[in-house]
Amino acid sequence: MAASKIAITIDDNVLKRLDLLVRSKFFPNRSRAIQEAVSEKLMRLEKSRLAQECAKLNPDFEQALAEEGMSSEIEEWPEY
Repeated sequence: MAASKIAITIDDNVLKRLDLLVRSKFFPNRSRAIQEAVSEKLMRLEKSRLAQECAKLNPDFEQALAEEGMSSEIEEWPEY
């Protein structure tokens, strides 16, 4: 995986807490900790967006759409 170096500014209290996690071996280094935090935040935002878009759907319409044409095809299905 390709990686890029960046420079960030971070609050001193947040940095102290981050360094405690690194010293306690929760993360191997600051870079890994920040990378995982950003990745996790991005995933949460993506899931949140998906949930927002799904909430816009009309369940009755989606059900009708899923079942469209099913009644004419049901006779063609083999009996199990």
